[in-house]
Amino acid sequence: MKVFAADVGGTKTLLQISTHDPVPEQARIVLQKEYDSRAYTDFALLINEFLDKAGRPDLDSACLAVAGPISEHERGQSAQITNLPWYLQTRSLSDVIGAAKVQLINDFQAAAYGIEALTPDDLVTLQHGESLPHAPRLIAGAGTGFGAALLITGDRRMRPQALATEAGHVAFAPLGTAQSALLRHLNGQYERVSYERILSGAGLVRIYDFLGTLAGGTQGADGKGDARAAEIAERALRGEETLAGEALDMFIRIYGAYAGDLALVTLPRGGVYIAGGIAPRIVSRLQSGLFMETFTGKGRMSHIVQTMPVHVVLNPKIGLMGAALVAARL
Repeated sequence: MKVFAADVGGTKTLLQISTHDPVPEQARIVLQKEYDSRAYTDFALLINEFLDKAGRPDLDSACLAVAGPISEHERGQSAQITNLPWYLQTRSLSDVIGAAKVQLINDFQAAAYGIEALTPDDLVTLQHGESLPHAPRLIAGAGTGFGAALLITGDRRMRPQALATEAGHVAFAPLGTAQSALLRHLNGQYERVSYERILSGAGLVRIYDFLGTLAGGTQGADGKGDARAAEIAERALRGEETLAGEALDMFIRIYGAYAGDLALVTLPRGGVYIAGGIAPRIVSRLQSGLFMETFTGKGRMSHIVQTMPVHVVLNPKIGLMGAALVAARL
């Protein structure tokens, strides 16, 4: 069968057409392209441009991983992309794509399915732990926003099932005086401070600007650009600026603490996978120990999270891989 898969994010969108053989389950990519999401006012324009390049093939099914909550209706599904003006509906998407079967899933739900397709070269291990067979696996990560999902593998008789969450919109719980001061600072700008306000590209900029005000500087821009976050991270990794290093370290401490909290909630004894666009770029800093220090710093429950394998996912196409698997199984 020939399937269409998409990973629709606030910064970039990945599209793919692939063929799949069910027994044994094998896939071959026919065409794959990456697009700047913000360059298109309408998602249909992007799809049509891609399908024109592919020669308008006959497609059996489609799965689109979207960064935003999905609504279920009698006549299909719909989703408003969180950081884009795109509104997606499966009925209209079926007409545009030319596939009778179209499904929307959460972007990190797709990434959870993509875990099954990863190779050892796609991972950097922060904690080896002890993986239990058929135990749940957690995937979480920061990028334009913050997402998380749980993969339930069960026994060999059932296919893995990925459960979506909106973990990025949980209220931020600071640790220590510096993080408490950051929360008070952000409370002056937002009615409610979620983790996504901090654990994202814009969040790293907000931390940097906050620390700058403490150092006597003036606060910079609101921090909506991932490019500025990338510059801060690069300066920190190269050791070129003390303030950038302090901002990245605070970001990593909060990142590790929240990932550890999610691990306590879900008990993923099959492993924790840190994905998203930011982690691969700062993996050397994640390996320094700051991330795992707050991940495992859970008081009486520290011994539980210390048993969990923790990996950084280097492959940026994990969500697309998962969406293609789901499309092939529709």
